[in-house]
Amino acid sequence: MDDKEITGPLQEHFSKDILEVEQTFEMLTITVTSPVIHEVIRFLKEEPGLQFNFLTDLCGIHYPDRGLPLGVVYHLHNMVQRKRIRIKTFVTTGNPGVPSVTDLFAAANWMERETFDFYGIHFTGHPNLIRILNVEYMDYHPLRKEYPLEDATREDKDDRFFGRAGDNGQLTMDN
Repeated sequence: MDDKEITGPLQEHFSKDILEVEQTFEMLTITVTSPVIHEVIRFLKEEPGLQFNFLTDLCGIHYPDRGLPLGVVYHLHNMVQRKRIRIKTFVTTGNPGVPSVTDLFAAANWMERETFDFYGIHFTGHPNLIRILNVEYMDYHPLRKEYPLEDATREDKDDRFFGRAGDNGQLTMDN
């Protein structure tokens, strides 16, 4: 199965909702609008010529500098043809809603809960969307890139041990 056998039927059914088609790390990657992600994945699963009937992975991503910073990545596998594809969709932080695919893949249940837990993406139609790894009273989503990587108030670390510049801004052997 080549990429055109996948993208051709998708373009016929979802042409206005396909934002990008690319080959990334030897895997076909298709980016679609979030309102149709459920229909796209259903089509990929149920279309007789495609049969992507195994959800390998579902995870969240956060690119804070983009207009639609939060995303969900789905990896689907056609085991008969031994073909894997990646489907992506993006949403805003103000309305991070994506349709759930738990009715298509039971395994999506925990993966969507984990993505909600760490990124705050709400999966509409999910049967039990609650935190799965963090405590329920946590009021933030720890994998969003909204927090500084280091505590600037710490005084117990020496930047020289981390390959960073000394007082004059220069990285030298003496630092």
